[in-house]
Amino acid sequence: MAEQQKTIFITGAGSGIGRATAKLFSERGWFVGLSDVNQQCLEETAAMLPDGQRISMTFDVRDRAGWARAVETFGQATNRRMHVLFNNAGVGKGGWLEEMSPEDIDLVLDVNLKGVINGATAALPLLRETPGARIVNTASVAGVFGAPKLAVYCATKFGVRGLTEALDIEYSRYGVRVVSLMPWFVDTAILDGHQSGQEGTNRRMRDQLIENKTPIYPVSMAAERAWDAAHGNEIHYMVGKEAERARFAARFFPNAMRKQIKAMMGDD
Repeated sequence: MAEQQKTIFITGAGSGIGRATAKLFSERGWFVGLSDVNQQCLEETAAMLPDGQRISMTFDVRDRAGWARAVETFGQATNRRMHVLFNNAGVGKGGWLEEMSPEDIDLVLDVNLKGVINGATAALPLLRETPGARIVNTASVAGVFGAPKLAVYCATKFGVRGLTEALDIEYSRYGVRVVSLMPWFVDTAILDGHQSGQEGTNRRMRDQLIENKTPIYPVSMAAERAWDAAHGNEIHYMVGKEAERARFAARFFPNAMRKQIKAMMGDD
């Protein structure tokens, strides 16, 4: 890689927002570290980027040892530079809380929140050595207001939001910024997950959103906002007008927002 080339390490790069962000940053000249738990999807993303401008690592963000190996490998490829860590890997499992399996609850907590903490910890040495470095954590509008059938998911995204705000202060000791990306519903595989606790159903979150005429934004919009998050001065970067409206409503009209979300997500 070029001596002055910027670098970004992306988790969840095998699909969705991670893949779109990898392509965008690569097109704009950055060296990209790609990581995902799914090797096949990771290889598909890598094939979309130029040779010599990316490196791929398959590991699970729940695995601290895997994080250590990935960060060391990335550091060796970049002369110990990591301008941006994009803590993006996430899973979406929903349903009424009492109907979710313990395994699904643990998976959402461990990937969406603990995985982000693992990344922020593992990457800090490289970030400290890189002037102007920052972490971009993928949170969600689900970190602004709780929604039915998404209780555990919301808990993780509220956690990522709080973690981001706390670490932005903590890591300022080292000259490292910590910000978040907060998308509205984005066109990713998470929307195709079936509702937990409804045996035999083929009903997906996407179906309900379409039925309720809820906007679904393209991943390209999230990637552009990830670019803004990597360069701007704000701490939370909303993706889409609906996300901005939700943040405003949650602050100034929480009861109205609560009724709207209840109607949108369904409570039966």
